[in-house]
Amino acid sequence: MKKLLPLILILLIGSGLFAWYQYQPQASDSSKLTLYGNIDIREAQLTFNASEHVDRILVEEGEHVTKGQLLAVLHQELLKSQVAQAQAQVEAKQQLLAKLQAGSRVEEIDKAGAELEAAQARAKAAHDTWQRLQSLISKKLASREEVETARSNANAAQAQVAAARAALKLLQVGPRKEDIAAAEAELKAAEASLQLAKQNLAHTELHAPADGIIRTRILEPGDMASPLKPALTLAFANPVWVRAWLPETRLGQVKPGMKAGITSDSYPGKTYPGWVGYISPTAEFTPKNVETPELRTRLVYQIRIFACNLQEELRLGMPATVNIDLTSPAGASDLPDCSK
Repeated sequence: MKKLLPLILILLIGSGLFAWYQYQPQASDSSKLTLYGNIDIREAQLTFNASEHVDRILVEEGEHVTKGQLLAVLHQELLKSQVAQAQAQVEAKQQLLAKLQAGSRVEEIDKAGAELEAAQARAKAAHDTWQRLQSLISKKLASREEVETARSNANAAQAQVAAARAALKLLQVGPRKEDIAAAEAELKAAEASLQLAKQNLAHTELHAPADGIIRTRILEPGDMASPLKPALTLAFANPVWVRAWLPETRLGQVKPGMKAGITSDSYPGKTYPGWVGYISPTAEFTPKNVETPELRTRLVYQIRIFACNLQEELRLGMPATVNIDLTSPAGASDLPDCSK
């Protein structure tokens, strides 16, 4: 028993020292703030701006796409026919307007002049016939009916002369300004119809709005697409951010633009450079999934720490640790460029 007494005393002293150490305030680095959260990314539900059956889906799930890349196509046969019809209408209106703007051709004016001369010759012949018959009526060599017929023919021939003269004048003056304006308006309407038909045809194609990764194929060839039914889900993989919660007591120390380092269990020893991008203007109670017991009963503010993800190693939902450099200036000019 005497041999065990020194050992027991040593154990008691060691336990006391350990307990004292555990409950003493630990020295902390005031230049850094450590937060815990999860990787979050932006997503877009891509839809067609038309209602038609899907013809082709050109991408697979997990495939990388670039901004403007064609992703899917609807059936286009009907809309292509409408575009061709509208194009033909535009060409017809263009020819009509060009004809009016060019005015009358020299050959048309010459033809109208010749027709006027012919009408004048017929009118003179009809007038002479009428006068001759009228002189013969007193000699009873012509009847009154023949004279009346000749007079009517002379009047008709004279009316034809007036019509031919008016037609020649119209050709010489050219089209009316109102007719040209009406033709121009009809051409604009036809061009608008063509533009609408082309726009409707363009709506049958689905393009990537930005670089990203196809996360889900919702529709397949043969499915009916509409503006209310997503066809694909696109994840914008760069930049990403860590969604974490900032204690109310540290709110005054953190500013947007401060530098931060992000680490994850998936890639131990690797730190991703980041920056504070957003701090919520409203407080909330600590979410249940916050992983630090210290924050469970306090008000917190949601914070987003952005990071470049050029190698796409940071995935949606991945737990991450954030170390914010409290000594860095807010809105630093040397923040990472995620486009490189």
